[in-house]
Amino acid sequence: MLDVASTASLRVYVSEWENGKRVISRRYAAILRALLGITDQELLGQRSSAEPSPLAGGYDDLVSRIDSARSVSLSMVKTFMDQTELLRTVDRQMGAAGLVDQMAGHLARLEDALTFAVLPDTRRPVARALAGAATLAAWQALDVGAVERAWRHYELGKRAAQEADEPMYLAHAMAEQAYVLCDAGRPELAVDLVQDAWRVGGSRMSPRLQAWLHAAEAEVCARAGLADDCRRSLDKAAACLPDGEEARDPDMLSIFLNGGHLERWRGNALALLGDDEAVGSLYAALEALDPTFIRATSGLRCDLAQAHLAREEFDQAQDHLRQARLLASRTGSVRHRRRIEQLTERL
Repeated sequence: MLDVASTASLRVYVSEWENGKRVISRRYAAILRALLGITDQELLGQRSSAEPSPLAGGYDDLVSRIDSARSVSLSMVKTFMDQTELLRTVDRQMGAAGLVDQMAGHLARLEDALTFAVLPDTRRPVARALAGAATLAAWQALDVGAVERAWRHYELGKRAAQEADEPMYLAHAMAEQAYVLCDAGRPELAVDLVQDAWRVGGSRMSPRLQAWLHAAEAEVCARAGLADDCRRSLDKAAACLPDGEEARDPDMLSIFLNGGHLERWRGNALALLGDDEAVGSLYAALEALDPTFIRATSGLRCDLAQAHLAREEFDQAQDHLRQARLLASRTGSVRHRRRIEQLTERL
């Protein structure tokens, strides 16, 4: 059990922290980081410890770092990717708010390995691992409401994908970055970015990633009010999605997409358009959804609430919002809580 001040005292502390009259102690900083899903730099306004500092040892220190980077083997790269996978699993089930420190440390180690690697055969595998980790970190930052951090992580992921010569990773990072633009009120620009991701990925994308990208394009088109373009993209996604229950793309481990997931995405896009067909798709997706996808379930409940609101079925909408709110509280998703409040105002 946490030993913290009383509620009345905490209100005073928060006011004094906000006005610069009290310094946040290490104990409360640790609590606030986990609660808000933010970094020390964002909480305290400090210089990030991941930022490079001048090399104190001159050439000796530089050579030491270069030699260390040369020893990064394929097995070490696999360890980096396994750690990313572990963070992805914890995020999916428990949310991103409590992973800020672990994710920052993971990215710092990958960036350090890439910075001091010299030759392409060492740099490319590390860059590929960094591209996947940075995109995951960006999505986590977006989920907890740290939009600038999300944007910067997407830019890091894009640079790493270019370094690795991995167009699939680059296209994926670009398409996810479009969600930042949507949340910022620029859905038209988001559509342009997703369409540019198609140019970048081209024929080098796997069929499952192509289906994912079509579905992402459908969603941003829906948010931009482009109903016909949205429906065309949904049809294209269904046409190129591989058959079967398998959801994981072996060439792109961050992609989870099968028929059930696509049905959820279809319902989401149609709900955004106010289409009456959304309800059937969403309930079918809810029935098929993996229960470990806690955050996805919260989003699906929001979609169902939106679909019922479009049909003026307020009791059903309220019930789904209640369940979505409980799930969003479990994961600490600021993004979902914001959407829940927006939908609640329409009741």
